[in-house]
Amino acid sequence: MSHERAARRPRTYLNIDFDKKDHAKRHGAQWDVQRKSWYVLGDVPAELVNYVAPDPLQASLGRLHARVAEAEERAKSTLRRPPPGDEQADFFVPTLYDVATKDSRSVMDVAVFRLSKKDKRAGETIRYELTDGYVEVKAGPDGMASVWDYDIVMMAISHLTEAMNRYRNGRGEKPGLAFRPHVSEILKFCRRSDGGRQYEEIEGALDRLKNTTIKIVRTTRKGRGSRLMREAQAEGLIGNYKTVSYADTGRVAMVEVEIPGWIYREVVEAENPEVLTVHPAFFLIEPGIGRFLYRVARRAAGKGEARWAFRTIYERSGSAGTFKEFCRILRGIIAVNDLPEYSLSEIPGKEGPTLVIAHRDAVPSIESAQAEGG
Repeated sequence: MSHERAARRPRTYLNIDFDKKDHAKRHGAQWDVQRKSWYVLGDVPAELVNYVAPDPLQASLGRLHARVAEAEERAKSTLRRPPPGDEQADFFVPTLYDVATKDSRSVMDVAVFRLSKKDKRAGETIRYELTDGYVEVKAGPDGMASVWDYDIVMMAISHLTEAMNRYRNGRGEKPGLAFRPHVSEILKFCRRSDGGRQYEEIEGALDRLKNTTIKIVRTTRKGRGSRLMREAQAEGLIGNYKTVSYADTGRVAMVEVEIPGWIYREVVEAENPEVLTVHPAFFLIEPGIGRFLYRVARRAAGKGEARWAFRTIYERSGSAGTFKEFCRILRGIIAVNDLPEYSLSEIPGKEGPTLVIAHRDAVPSIESAQAEGG
């Protein structure tokens, strides 16, 4: 019976070096021939506590718990991790800009791209009604350009703005419509990894950008007593493009993109061009809705504060999901509250729940302070 009780007692394995084996034996340690390790049965004597080996199962569970905690922490953030080598400045990366002049304001107020990675929305049209007209986003057969595809457009805006700044300062020639970035520069600028799959995605992104057209219709009356005029203008998110790839690997060696006229006119030909600087972490915002919120906030809130009813944000986002699902995602982003530069909060409003986006350096309004204080 005593042998059976001993067999049922738990074994605790020890990390014992050869020169400590006599010390272990004196305090009841036994040798396991199969595992080639010393162990004790039952309670571990005080003299051997410092030699206890980690439990493999517990160690494995500990590592699993650590990975789960890390995954949960990442899930709480709207920002993905920067890719490896992100800090290395292999190429000239200009300040990030977006257009913000009067003619582009309608484009910045609505989503001229899809916010979902899964739903390609090929052949679909999104229409946004505005006070003086409407904006239509029409997708081609390859699908509607996504907010992540639009990174390439923002890169073109940024390079064009930098080139114009040099031209105005007498340090360079006036830029043309052709934009020739190195493909690695595109990935670097958009803060994405330099993997083979990313190279394959460049051409797909360019197809969607070229075949997604933006039609802006405005109705205006110029001067007192003049007739009401309707003006319509439609262009792609980019013009023509050309790529050259290595036939054996499929990797892109050269990219040439034609900057669309609506961008060129606003950055190069406008008398007083107005462009907005954008935080570099914009490219790390993972949810499409988060990117849309930042872009709208950058124009409307600036260094202060702006408010929109949830319903208004939903309608301007062009979301294909339900309003209920949109609100769930939006409240998740508000709870995390880690968008670059801007803090998010929800307050009640006349038209239902209202989103408040405020620059983190701005003085909060009385209503926002009261809402935060409960």
